[in-house]
Amino acid sequence: MDEATLVLNIILYVLLPLWGIASMLDWWCHKQTKIESTSGLREANIHCLMGAQIGLPLVLSLVFEVNVLILILCFAALIAHEFIAHYDVHFTTGKREISIWEVHAHNYLATLPFFLMLLIVVRKWEVFLDLIRLNWAGGFSMQWRQEPLGATGNYAAVYIITMSILVVGPYAQEWWRCWSYERNLSKEAAK
Repeated sequence: MDEATLVLNIILYVLLPLWGIASMLDWWCHKQTKIESTSGLREANIHCLMGAQIGLPLVLSLVFEVNVLILILCFAALIAHEFIAHYDVHFTTGKREISIWEVHAHNYLATLPFFLMLLIVVRKWEVFLDLIRLNWAGGFSMQWRQEPLGATGNYAAVYIITMSILVVGPYAQEWWRCWSYERNLSKEAAK
């Protein structure tokens, strides 16, 4: 197995699944601390934003060839995610308990995107050099990925569907719980 394949397998079969597991643990911690009645809809909105900041570049990297455009989007999303993640913890502190399990989940959720980006840069070194040298000619087209992912070639579809069920679904449910709670509070206050 060559180094590029080894790096790809680490991305696909170690780091991406770990990101999903850490996300599920984080959601479980929010549910245990009754986020809907503590930090509420505002924190749930922050979680949705952070999910989009990581999910969009992740899907783009799985589905399209990584070029200058994809790298710029990934780096921008990573930087934005870091700022929002710090704001999330700042906003939440004092409003609900942040358990040791949630702290551990946050550690993974903060570092895994960085390590994923590093490994993408390693695999796409020439594209990265084009990015930093501002040699962007032809690097802004969206081309379907040519290299099949995973043993059967359908890793992207399986991963996206699995994460939609195991991560996006629970966070959507969290948002709905928080929205419903605030709506019910507003109805009661109007009586």
